[in-house]
Amino acid sequence: MSKRVRLRFAPSPTGGLHLGGVRTVLFNYLFAKQQGGDFIVRIEDTDQTRFVEGAEEYIFETLKWCGLEPSESPVHGGPYGPYRQSERKDIYRKYADQLVKNEQAYYAFDTPEELESKRKEIPNFQYNQLSRGQMKNSLTLSNEEVNQLISTGTRHVIRIKVPENEEIRFTDMIRGEVIFHSSQADDKVLLKADGMPTYHLAVVVDDYLMKITHAFRGEEWLPSAPVHILLWRYLGWADEMPQWAHLPLILKPDGNGKLSKRDGDRLGFPVFAMDWTDPKSNEKASGFKERGFLPEAFVNMLALLGWNDGTGQEIFSLAELTEEFSMDRVHKAGARFDYEKAKWFNHEWIKHSTAEKLEPEVKKLFLAKGISVTDQKKFEHIIELVKDRCTLLADFVQQASFFFQSPETIDIAAIQPKWDDKKELFFVELIRAYQLSALWEAGDLEKEFKELAAANQLKPGELMLPLRVMLVGGKFGPGVFDIAVVIGKDETVHRIQHCLQLLRP
Repeated sequence: MSKRVRLRFAPSPTGGLHLGGVRTVLFNYLFAKQQGGDFIVRIEDTDQTRFVEGAEEYIFETLKWCGLEPSESPVHGGPYGPYRQSERKDIYRKYADQLVKNEQAYYAFDTPEELESKRKEIPNFQYNQLSRGQMKNSLTLSNEEVNQLISTGTRHVIRIKVPENEEIRFTDMIRGEVIFHSSQADDKVLLKADGMPTYHLAVVVDDYLMKITHAFRGEEWLPSAPVHILLWRYLGWADEMPQWAHLPLILKPDGNGKLSKRDGDRLGFPVFAMDWTDPKSNEKASGFKERGFLPEAFVNMLALLGWNDGTGQEIFSLAELTEEFSMDRVHKAGARFDYEKAKWFNHEWIKHSTAEKLEPEVKKLFLAKGISVTDQKKFEHIIELVKDRCTLLADFVQQASFFFQSPETIDIAAIQPKWDDKKELFFVELIRAYQLSALWEAGDLEKEFKELAAANQLKPGELMLPLRVMLVGGKFGPGVFDIAVVIGKDETVHRIQHCLQLLRP
C-alpha cells in the first residue's frame, strides 16, 4: 500500500511573500491535490533575529487570496502539530544529542569573535573537514575539557560532521541524478547557542515527523542538499527521505539573474502577491492584488513560469491546473518574468469572468473614488459592457465612471478638426429627436441616428466619434448607444448640449 502523499511549504516569517514563494506553494499544492494528498504549511521561525511582526498573518492572507489554503498549518491545525518550529524547540535537542553521541556531529565552542577573526585571516573561510582540526571543538578538546565547558555553561553550538572524500547523491524529480562531493559542504550548525535548531536540522526532523513524502523548494536551496541528505542518513531515516524537486528560478525580465524586489521597484511592477509594509523600516512594496489582478490570473500566470502542459494552452483554472500538472513538464532552466504577459493573463481572466463575480471588487474601487453604486443589477450590466476593455481592475473606474457622473474633462480637440456647421445642425436635430423619442433602446437610438445622418447627407461614421466624446469625454468606452441607454435620455441630451456649447466659438 502506497503512502499518502504529503507536501509542505515552510516559509520564514521575515517579510512579504515574493511571487517565487507563491509559485513554490502552487506547485506543492497542485501535486498534493492531484495525488489526493495533503498540503501543509509549517512556519520556520527558528531564527528569531529575523522575525518580522505580521509576516505570518500576511502569508496566510496571501494563500487565502490565491485559493491555495493548506489542510494543516498553525492556523488550520492538524495531527502533526505544533506547526511553528519555535513551538517545537524541545523536539530537536534529542536528535542533535543523538548525532553527537554517534560521532556524526560535535560541540563547537568557538566564540563569534574567534570565528570573525578566522574569516579575516582566511578569505572565504569555511568550518569544514580542513579547518575543524584547528578550531575549539569536541574533536580537538579532551572529554574532560568538553564536559567542563558544558557544565560551566560555556556557550556552544552543535555542528554536523561532514565526511571526508565522499560522493553524496540523490535523484531530483526535475534534474535527475545530482552528485555532490563532501568537500563542497561545510560543517553546518545544527543547534544554536540559544538551543534553537537551525533550518538544516529542523527541516529534516520536521519532514520526518510530519511524514512528508515530497519536498519541492527553490533552486537556491540546492547547495544545502548534501547536509540534509547526510542528516537523513545519520538519523537512520534514509528510507523515509522525501522525493526532492528543486524548482527553477524566476528570472529578471532580461534573463540576467533572479528576480528581486529591487527589480520590481526599478521597473515599476509588483513582485509580492499583496501589498507589504515592513513594520521596521516602514518601506512599502506593492502587490499584484492591490495593482488590480484577479487571484485566478495571478495563479495562472505563476503556473506557466517554469511549467506548461505541452499543448500550447495558456488559460487554466485552478481545477484544470490540478488535473493537468505534472513534474515532468517543469523546466530545469529559469523562467523570465514578463509583466506585460502577466497583464495579458489578467485581461483574459477579466474578459471571461462574470459581472457578478467581478462586482464586489470593482464596487470597492468605485466607492474609493467617491462614486456611489446603488443599483447592483445596473452596475453588473455596466461591468459586462466594459470588461473587455479592462486589463487591471482599476481600469473599470476609468472605463465606466462616466456612467455615474458627467466626464470631468472632454477631449474637444478630438472633434474640432473635422467639425462644421452641418455637423452642429445634425446634433441639434438629434437632441430634438431623442427628446421626442418614446423608445430608449440601443437599436432604436442607432436607427434614429442613422436615419437622421442620411437625411442630412452625412456618413454615420463621421458622427460616431463626436457622439462618443460628448457622452464619455474621450475616444474610449463600449458602444455609444449602449452608453446612452444606461445614462438615460435626460443625461444623454444634457451631455450633447454641453459639448455643443464648448464647440461654439
